[in-house]
Amino acid sequence: MSQPHAHSPSAKFHVETRLPAAKPLFSYRKYWAQRFGVAPFLPMSRAEMDQLGWDSCDVILVTGDAYVDHPSFGMAIIGRLLEAQGFRVGIISQPDWRSPEAFKALGKPNLFFGVTSGNMDSMVNRYTSDRRLRHNDSYTPGGEGGKRPDRATIVYAQRCREAYAAAPIVIGGIEASLRRIAHYDYWSDKVRRSILMDAKADLLIYGNAERALVEVAHRIAKGGIAQDFSDIRGLAFMRDATPEGWLEAPVDDLDAPDEGARRRAETNVVIRLPSAEQVQADRESYARASRVLHRESNPGNARPLTQKHGDRDVWLTAPPVPLTSEEMDGVYELPYARAPHPSYAGQKIPAWEMIRHSVTIMRGCFGGCSFCSITEHEGRIIQSRSEGSIIKEIEKIRDKTEGFTGIISDIGGPTANMYRIACKDRETEALCRRPSCVYPDICKNLNTSHDALISLYRKARAVPGVKKVMVASGVRYDLAVKSPAYVKELVEHHVGGYLKIAPEHTEDGPLSKMMKPGIGSYDRFKQLFDAAAQKAGKKYFLIPYFIAAHPGTSDEDMMNLALWLKKNGFRADQVQTFLPSPMAISTAMYHSGVNPLKPVRRGASEPVDAVKGLRQRRLHKAFLRYHDPENWPALREALKGMGRADLIGPGKHHLVPNWQPAGTGGGGEGARTGRKNSPQRGGKFTTKGVGYGKGASRRPSP
Repeated sequence: MSQPHAHSPSAKFHVETRLPAAKPLFSYRKYWAQRFGVAPFLPMSRAEMDQLGWDSCDVILVTGDAYVDHPSFGMAIIGRLLEAQGFRVGIISQPDWRSPEAFKALGKPNLFFGVTSGNMDSMVNRYTSDRRLRHNDSYTPGGEGGKRPDRATIVYAQRCREAYAAAPIVIGGIEASLRRIAHYDYWSDKVRRSILMDAKADLLIYGNAERALVEVAHRIAKGGIAQDFSDIRGLAFMRDATPEGWLEAPVDDLDAPDEGARRRAETNVVIRLPSAEQVQADRESYARASRVLHRESNPGNARPLTQKHGDRDVWLTAPPVPLTSEEMDGVYELPYARAPHPSYAGQKIPAWEMIRHSVTIMRGCFGGCSFCSITEHEGRIIQSRSEGSIIKEIEKIRDKTEGFTGIISDIGGPTANMYRIACKDRETEALCRRPSCVYPDICKNLNTSHDALISLYRKARAVPGVKKVMVASGVRYDLAVKSPAYVKELVEHHVGGYLKIAPEHTEDGPLSKMMKPGIGSYDRFKQLFDAAAQKAGKKYFLIPYFIAAHPGTSDEDMMNLALWLKKNGFRADQVQTFLPSPMAISTAMYHSGVNPLKPVRRGASEPVDAVKGLRQRRLHKAFLRYHDPENWPALREALKGMGRADLIGPGKHHLVPNWQPAGTGGGGEGARTGRKNSPQRGGKFTTKGVGYGKGASRRPSP
């Protein structure tokens, strides 16, 4: 969180528009329907509404997930928060989208429909990085796939409009948030316009929705949808033109100071992005729009953005103000039933089974990894709950959650170890335009103390009835090495067998495009981890995750990564191939062939090689699984083409053998069976003795 770059607009602009005070989340006068009290579960049927004495719902939330009344599920948070504001809230969960009838189940909402695809983007949820259909869905009873449509937010919004044409529609959640402007869509391989246009919604809420949604709900309750919402942060809506009193700043000169910078700093400025038509036709314009969108992401200095779509504008207000600890506590202490809706009659919901004994302690991530959606959606300013609120939730899990055996399965968030870590100076934080606080190096203005987290861990495991508190969220290891005391605490008390971390690669080329630290940071963390484990008399292992086929990755980079894996004894079962999610910086690289992390200027932009062909993407994935005989023929062919046939042979220093087991890889090349040192012997993939297979899951998808 350093001082702004020299080409940033003037300091006067930043000081005057520093992060403003926001209206406290729970300070609104409650809506009249508060008299109905708290529902045991938000109703999903007319019969439940009758039991509550409701004749109608004020807000109806439509979601692609099963309804689990727990704060790890977005619809539960939004529904309970609106209920706390006095509104009657109903849930339509995983409706049959083939007709509008399912969307009439609770009648017409008095205020609006709130529509989301669910906790995951519906396209990421349904398709692999190879565009293959997934057959399971962790957010559906029984894990059954196919219960939500492709582009669920658009489809649900359209069905809501068919069901009740006059009902306002507000879309939100990860799917809407990451498609708020014209964006590259990997599944159709084209740039699509803003989801606001395709969904034909009235408003789009991006990022963490609490502040905007509460304000929108109260305003609609007072004056309907036909009013000005432009002073609410975190919104996108349609406009015919830029209103009077606003000065438009084009994106072309934002990376270079000019005479107009001071004038723009002293007035209402909206940045005009290249139009949807421009970014569809010109890849460099797409990269420029991506760069500006990410530069304008700090709530302390971000300006509104506008993008022409045909003859209308999509207008984005500045990002939302992060919640305070008190507000976070209030949100997580709402009266959740902490269980799936009774209508599921005991069916297992995999996502619920995974998180029901876990606790979220913070939001946001200042890592800024270019392939990840967390910072884009939740912001880089860490929002932390208080110790007292977290301990209270652990006690609720102990007392109320079925099947609790004394093990808290995870205490963390998007990362495990950013709790209460922030910029040392709030004014500096408000000025900063860095996309990451830890890349290329940890910022000198970042307070890296883990003392608050260590204190929390100790209090959590001291709760009566708690036997162990696990840390399953990913540890930001380059940050952890700043606190050897934290690593010691982690190893001695909060690790069970292995710890997952994500160096993502070993080579500088792809790492520089990912905005990830060099492998030396992993080595330093491993030294601390191993030393702490040895001192504690425990045999623990690190499980590193890596990405194949990320933009900027060459075949040689993947070969070197495979050699590193073999040298260190890692044999990965589940691996991740880069999936270009909407709006990510890496996706802009993949689509445009240009690096938006650097200035994007016509003819002078930094090029990036993208791994696009299915053959090459599969080869990169094969390098990660160098030990699998099915991959050996392709790897042998590639190594010969790269002039590295010296890596083919029977020795330990070779990457792949020069023989092929019968029945694998098409056979041939001296097929043999029964070889004692076959990597597949025993049928188990190992990392120095620790299973790294179906039980080791990747970080949550966006």
